[in-house]
Amino acid sequence: TPRWWGINVFVLLAIPFCVFMGSWQLSRFEDRVQDHRSATEQTAAGRKEAARPLSELLPVDKSTSGRRATVSGRYGKQLLVPGRELDGHGGYYVLTLLRTDGGKALPVVRGWLPGGADPAKAPAPPTGEVTVTGALQASETPGDNGVSAQGGLPAGQTAAISSASLVNLVPYRLYDAWITLDRGDSGMTAVPATAPANTGLDLKAFQNLGYTGEWFVFAGFVVFMWFRLLRREVEFQRDAALGLVPDEADEADEADEADEENIASPSGV
Repeated sequence: TPRWWGINVFVLLAIPFCVFMGSWQLSRFEDRVQDHRSATEQTAAGRKEAARPLSELLPVDKSTSGRRATVSGRYGKQLLVPGRELDGHGGYYVLTLLRTDGGKALPVVRGWLPGGADPAKAPAPPTGEVTVTGALQASETPGDNGVSAQGGLPAGQTAAISSASLVNLVPYRLYDAWITLDRGDSGMTAVPATAPANTGLDLKAFQNLGYTGEWFVFAGFVVFMWFRLLRREVEFQRDAALGLVPDEADEADEADEADEENIASPSGV
């Protein structure tokens, strides 16, 4: 029948579509797992390799993030980055802008301190020309690695380490990258390099895995509903063959008789 032609066409289109979408979400999850593994291996390898000049590693991407870079300059304005955990303890980063000979400033995380962000406890940066060596990192954005959105912070603090967040806080042109020192400066704890954004097994990765399950469940539901409709159709045809289903003419006659009775006895008695 035309009705069943439509049902069958819908089922034949819906099942491959659900399977395709589920497979695509699964491939996204597998890509994130592979990116996480590669980023972890790259970060570990980056700690062992010789440092290279900063200019050779820019711009920062997945292949250069975590690599050791070296750059010279003079320290300038200092900021604090609150709400940063290290080894399960709350604290903050001490971020100092390194003004290079090229005219730009590079954000340098000199170390981590426990507790609330306190400018009085943050060690002052060294004076004069310095050469720093550390892991190169891409600019952060809100949502990456637990980074909160900028807003409502006291003067001298920033939520994210990025040129977009720092451009209104410092009077320098900025590199779109930052460095975390191999060794913490002035007794501070060194901040380890992190994997690039969107390469970790975060909530987004497990959302892809959840969507995979949902699409395959949808495919199973389509098959279940098709069998249920088919079963009802078979039962209806069987009842009709046994005369258990009244035809439309009989139903019309019964309706007419009921109307005549209501007219003859308006009170319904």
